[in-house]
Amino acid sequence: MRCVEPVEALRRIAFLLERAHEPTYRVRAFRTAADLAERTSRDDLAARADAGTLTALPGIGKVTALVIEEALRGETPVYLRRLEATEGEPVDEAAAAIRSALKGDLHTHSDWSDGGSPIKEMAETARGLGHEYIALTDHSPRLKVANGLSADRLRRQLDVVAEINESLAPFRILTGIEVDILEDGTLDQDPDLLDRLDVVVASVHSKLRMDRVAMTKRMVAAIANPRVNVLGHCTGRIVKAGGKRGGLRPESEFDAALVFDACAAYDVAVEINSRPERLDPPKRLLRLAVEAGCRFSIDSDAHAPGQLDWQPYGCERAARCAVPESRIVNALPADDLLAWTRARL
Repeated sequence: MRCVEPVEALRRIAFLLERAHEPTYRVRAFRTAADLAERTSRDDLAARADAGTLTALPGIGKVTALVIEEALRGETPVYLRRLEATEGEPVDEAAAAIRSALKGDLHTHSDWSDGGSPIKEMAETARGLGHEYIALTDHSPRLKVANGLSADRLRRQLDVVAEINESLAPFRILTGIEVDILEDGTLDQDPDLLDRLDVVVASVHSKLRMDRVAMTKRMVAAIANPRVNVLGHCTGRIVKAGGKRGGLRPESEFDAALVFDACAAYDVAVEINSRPERLDPPKRLLRLAVEAGCRFSIDSDAHAPGQLDWQPYGCERAARCAVPESRIVNALPADDLLAWTRARL
């Protein structure tokens, strides 16, 4: 039987719940308990477990207390065993080969914008999944509902990332942003600041029902901007209701052939967004992008640590649409990736 410490067990449960797309409140309960357990000595936890007073600690409920008690006894908690026994079916061989080729993730969020966890926790989880790097791409200022980063906040974040990178080396957090594509195709951040970033993911988040011609012009204008590296979740669709993102949402209308031709011409990668409620682009458009000669980035768009392990969903779609591994930019080593992202500047 595997021996697991209380903090490890609580964080692993939270990770598996996130990956399964369980409600945020349930995940938060385990993360809160893990944070408290980490601040409490093992002897104190053991004494409280013996006295039956763990639930007197703020943030510890009956379920999380039981997890702690079982871990302290040297057992794998029942809750954890049940989750690990129902992790889901493995991806098929072709998709698994693509996943094993990935060296990083170019679209992730932290609690600096609308993510739920600190930068370092996201990075450590990515490292644990076998990544060599992740790009931190919190939202830009216009997206106020997502607590988008002003230029000043983004500059402060760059300093924080530099400090964390010193402690995580050789793993690397690449500086980045998911920048809004505004209605006229311009980008929602200071151009000089965008020049400093390692990775820029450009996405449409507003006016998603624009006229087809206007939306096409908007997207192509952003793609032509030399500061853009990846076109994020291109259709904006939501195919699975629930969570913060609400109900279903249809695809935006645009000339996909023209947009993908522009991506190929300007060497901008088309994102294969792995979020289960997005799975964007649809397979018919993904095949069109392959035919256009585009590069691709298979990203989790993770807003929490467990969501970093959603990449297999994108890998499965890439395999089914015959995406060549040689055209997947986050299969590149970090230095080669950065040489590519900076080639247009």
